[in-house]
Amino acid sequence: MKIVLCCSDGMSTSILVKKMQDAAAERGMDADISAMPVSTLETNAQDADVILLGPQVRYMLKDVKKEFPAKPVEVIAPQDYGMARGSNVLDFALKLAGK
Repeated sequence: MKIVLCCSDGMSTSILVKKMQDAAAERGMDADISAMPVSTLETNAQDADVILLGPQVRYMLKDVKKEFPAKPVEVIAPQDYGMARGSNVLDFALKLAGK
């Protein structure tokens, strides 16, 4: 499963990505989780199963959903993002993917 997190420059999500990778490893899941700036989604997220936006770019939700109509795209809960609750965000991504 490939999960893409995006924010304004791809840096602020790196801690959350690490926590999500740790949570996936603890569960024995094979997950490709990465962070990138929202500006690079068009070229770098074509094979993503789920796209999650950081709260700071929630204003882009409609545009990203339009760009990727066949993929689940949502905004990460601000509390989970701010506290880097990797397990919660992983659960959210799995739910969006129907897994």
